[in-house]
Amino acid sequence: MPIDQTLRLLARARGLTVAEIAAAIPRAGAATVSAWMRGDKLPGRDQLDALARTFGVPAGALLSELASTLDPARTKGEHGLLAAYRALSPRQQGALLEVARGMAGTRKAAR
Repeated sequence: MPIDQTLRLLARARGLTVAEIAAAIPRAGAATVSAWMRGDKLPGRDQLDALARTFGVPAGALLSELASTLDPARTKGEHGLLAAYRALSPRQQGALLEVARGMAGTRKAAR
């Protein structure tokens, strides 16, 4: 999902206006936030971090399809764990899953 759609989805879900989002983002006015939500501009890294805090999601969620399936009932720890997992390479993700499955006593899922 493109970031503009993600931002619109999260804004709607949180009930935030463009002005309210802009107030929470350093060096970003309402016109800039509107441009992000239209897909005309992209936020910078610091702005992505501020947007993530504003919406209560991991920064990686703003850049992936994860945003469409976020469960607000998840704990901050779960969001942090998912963000850390997504930052790993595919090989590292596989190794981590093997360790986690072993710790949980579950067998490898069928593919």
